[in-house]
Amino acid sequence: MMTLIGIGVVFGCIAVGYAMHHGNFHVLMQPAEVLIVAGAGCGAVLIMAPPKLLRQLLREVPTVFRGVKHSKQISLEVIGVLYEVLTRIKRDGALAIEKEVETPEESELFRKYPLFLRNHPAVTLFCDTMRLILMGGSIQPHEMDELMTVAIETQEEESHRVSGVLHSLADALPGLGIVAAVLGVIITMGKMDQSPEVIGMSIAAALVGTFMGIFLAYCVVGPIAKQMEHRHQAELKLLEAIKRTLLAFVKDMPPRVAVEFGRQTLYEDDKPEFRELEQALKKRS
Repeated sequence: MMTLIGIGVVFGCIAVGYAMHHGNFHVLMQPAEVLIVAGAGCGAVLIMAPPKLLRQLLREVPTVFRGVKHSKQISLEVIGVLYEVLTRIKRDGALAIEKEVETPEESELFRKYPLFLRNHPAVTLFCDTMRLILMGGSIQPHEMDELMTVAIETQEEESHRVSGVLHSLADALPGLGIVAAVLGVIITMGKMDQSPEVIGMSIAAALVGTFMGIFLAYCVVGPIAKQMEHRHQAELKLLEAIKRTLLAFVKDMPPRVAVEFGRQTLYEDDKPEFRELEQALKKRS
């Protein structure tokens, strides 16, 4: 929602400022310039993004406009499932959760945490690590730490590829605006035998292309790419919380202490308060 509000503020302020200078909005209506800048930008994305990355980009961009993807509620679910699994291991042994981690989508335990279950990277990291724990004694804590760190770093690199495409597009848009302006100037040079009004309108149309490229780069595409980066960082913090919790557990810390390591890893906006977490865990138990 805030993304839409922000874009609305940008459009509104620019439009009002333009109107205060008695600008003619009709001059800004240049479909050809829109086609050149936006069309060339879309073509550039098709060139730079492999099909799989392009599909991922098309899935993630709409989520920027659907509100906050990460919140305390999601953090509470992640910590909650960690606490419940680790408590069950302490009480009944590691084999008690073997079925759940092998088929998490069919697990009654995980179905109580739908937000966690929809987070594929978190589920994958958690279940893969739990499989190592179930192997029993064949892997040391420092080795598990290295493995989970590699998994998180790989996820980070993959997420940067998505926002990186938008950053590259934002960097290219001002240049595409110049391309549209140059083409407009070329067209204008062919009208030098016409009236000053016709030449003036032609030059104005060319400059609209430059305006569009700069506007889209710094007011729309660039900010959306940055918003996506923030969301990816929040996702990575959840993975880091899972890592810290499981490492604390394999070092023989009680489940409640282990999940506290995970809670402290989260960003302040996503981190539940100690008492808030305590109440949530009591409801689940």
